[in-house]
Amino acid sequence: MKRKIVNIDEEKCTGCGACAEACHEGAIAMIDGKARLIRDDYCDGLGDCLPECPAGAISIIEREAQDYDRAAVEKHMAENRGAEEACHTGHAGHGCPGSMARTILREKQENSSLSQDSTYSAEDSFRNAPASRLQNWPVQIKLAPVHAPYFENANLLVAADCTAYAYARFHEDFIKNRVALIGCPKLDDTDYSEKLSAILEENSIKSLTIVRMEVPCCGGIEYMATEALKQSGKFIPWRVVTIGVDGRILDE
Repeated sequence: MKRKIVNIDEEKCTGCGACAEACHEGAIAMIDGKARLIRDDYCDGLGDCLPECPAGAISIIEREAQDYDRAAVEKHMAENRGAEEACHTGHAGHGCPGSMARTILREKQENSSLSQDSTYSAEDSFRNAPASRLQNWPVQIKLAPVHAPYFENANLLVAADCTAYAYARFHEDFIKNRVALIGCPKLDDTDYSEKLSAILEENSIKSLTIVRMEVPCCGGIEYMATEALKQSGKFIPWRVVTIGVDGRILDE
């Protein structure tokens, strides 16, 4: 149907986030530093966000769009409140800025290497460091929203947080081209099976990679992820990789 709905001019958007804070339905999210309308059916078209935009990047237009879905909005806002409580913030309905879902777009980057000249400085070392491959935020399982845009058609990585410290090529070998979620089954003291199952069930996940440490307590992250896959009823390629405390890959 044709109806009134928010339109965001990304060229004018300065990334201040004021519109996302003003949207009572959570229809706007900051993705890669720009405001985006994440779903048509979250937007009621009333334009509470318009007066909050200092750059004049938002307008109301009339176009073909899904009907406003109050039930979907209420579910979405309940998930945001869960992230908000985890972050201990008082901004009702929007979670803390640090847990706002973001997709990180990266240009193709060549592999970088340090100069063979042994006289290079510490500054040269940082400048020539390998590029980050992270493409989503947040990465903590407890903070990640179930319906984040970056989950669609994603290769999902669920990893114990210690693995990135133990394995030197973690970004290149595991994070690259995957959406990453991390957690610690011992320190987080929670079962993520239900949340991971919802992420798998309600998004078009293409594959699942689980990376854990060799220590026994890290078996919890493997159990939660595999249990979530069973609960979701999805049949997708999956594998488990175990990292030794000395940084070697023990099996996969």
